[in-house]
Amino acid sequence: MATALKPDWSKPGTILFASEIPANEKAFSFALAQAVEFGADLILFHAYDTLVVSASETSGIRYYDYAAAARNEIQHLEPLADRARAAGIRCEIVVRPGLPADQILVMTHERQIDRIVMGTHSPGPIGKLLVGSVAEAVLRTSPVPVLIVGPDVVDGGSRNFSTRTILCAVSMLDTSIVVATFAAALAYKHNARLILQHVIKPQERSQVLAGRTIDQIEGELISLIPVELQEKIDVQAIVVPGDPTEELLYQGRTQQADLIVLGAHGASAFAAITRHGVVYKVLAHAQCPVMTLSPSILSMSGAMGERISNVETFLAGVF
Repeated sequence: MATALKPDWSKPGTILFASEIPANEKAFSFALAQAVEFGADLILFHAYDTLVVSASETSGIRYYDYAAAARNEIQHLEPLADRARAAGIRCEIVVRPGLPADQILVMTHERQIDRIVMGTHSPGPIGKLLVGSVAEAVLRTSPVPVLIVGPDVVDGGSRNFSTRTILCAVSMLDTSIVVATFAAALAYKHNARLILQHVIKPQERSQVLAGRTIDQIEGELISLIPVELQEKIDVQAIVVPGDPTEELLYQGRTQQADLIVLGAHGASAFAAITRHGVVYKVLAHAQCPVMTLSPSILSMSGAMGERISNVETFLAGVF
């Protein structure tokens, strides 16, 4: 299998914080903490599609003042940049007009971005988690990992934003090789414990086991991680029956995970942002940030969601 994973993804040199106005303070705190941990550059990025309308004193003609709009957005982000610079981080502000999702993705191609950090709002009455579809679009098409800080994420300041436990949703699909390898690299860089979780739907339990034991399946999950990383990290596999998202959230709480890693592959955009979608439930209720690898990354890695064994599987991290 080809691989698109880059070393800088587990130890980023440049982090892009995709900000709204006003900024999501919790999400910014995580972005800044990661920049400090890795000595990474930090870009505070905002795309605006609202314009400041001015009028000429002499002609009375109304016009769109892009420069005034940019100055206004920069003014809102300057306090965040000052905090980053005070922490010894090289930080710059980039604002530009356009659709936010499009401009965020353009930036990943214009600059050497290794990670995107974004925040989300609390769910609305119709189950819409993301304002517009900005984060949803970025999650699905980003060429780099995306860290989402959801509304239920506990402020990491009390533990100095340390990453001690990483929970990664896996299965026997070939996408899991990519996701597990990435999670293992993160665990190595953070000196963190890694938990690989595979959820079996109860009605498929007998078919999935097919004469094998849970211990055997857990051993196969461990084999998803490259041997050289197996020897360098503390890794554990958990195989349980149940609802994938509910079990993932449960283990996140029980194991006191500091990060959840998911692969994003194979479901409709509508399912991702409704109350019943995996990504909605995880982002809306996870108590720690969630790192995702987009279908674009999985595809570039040669992973197409095919089985790598004859075991019927269900991937908790797929959405």
